[in-house]
Amino acid sequence: MSERSKFLEPITRENVAVVLVDHQVGLLSGVRDIPLGELKHNVVALARAVTVLGIPLVVTTTAADSMWGPTAAELVQALPAGQKIIDRSTVNAWHDDRIREAIEATGRQKLIFAGVSLEVCAALPAISATAAGYDAYVAVDASGTFSQAKREAGLLRMQQAGVIVSDYATLMVEALADNAAPDAGALYAALDMPFAVLVGQISTAYHA
Repeated sequence: MSERSKFLEPITRENVAVVLVDHQVGLLSGVRDIPLGELKHNVVALARAVTVLGIPLVVTTTAADSMWGPTAAELVQALPAGQKIIDRSTVNAWHDDRIREAIEATGRQKLIFAGVSLEVCAALPAISATAAGYDAYVAVDASGTFSQAKREAGLLRMQQAGVIVSDYATLMVEALADNAAPDAGALYAALDMPFAVLVGQISTAYHA
């Protein structure tokens, strides 16, 4: 695929997989570029939306038993039943054979990454995936880091490398594609966007 058409081809539930990297309690404790409650809400909503749409999911941690601790409990509860969390030692998740093989096994060409920290845990595997010929996206509001400068540097580096940046809800709504789909209501509920709830309430009242 040409560099141009990569940015134009839409995400669908049939062509994308999601990779969640290092949303661990130790790393989350250092997040300063986005309110922690908002970050947790967003990544949990992303995980729930992925489940609704049946999109393949790969989840990884690093040094979970020592340095950075377990995956946030809220996210664990939102993961699909039986979802495996792969713990690794490599800084770049792409460099772990098990994670790369799990991604390859999905058969998907487009990959959405989210991670803590944004400029390392999300950006580095997204850049590596781009180099390997995948179309890599990063959900920036389901990722976080330790300063505004690190966030800005991470965003710049990803854009320079051809990684596509977006937000979790836009990526999932793009994959939904049709608001008449049978699972549209469940998807919007999973995304948990306050304004969407309000719109639904208005619609219900209008048709009452």
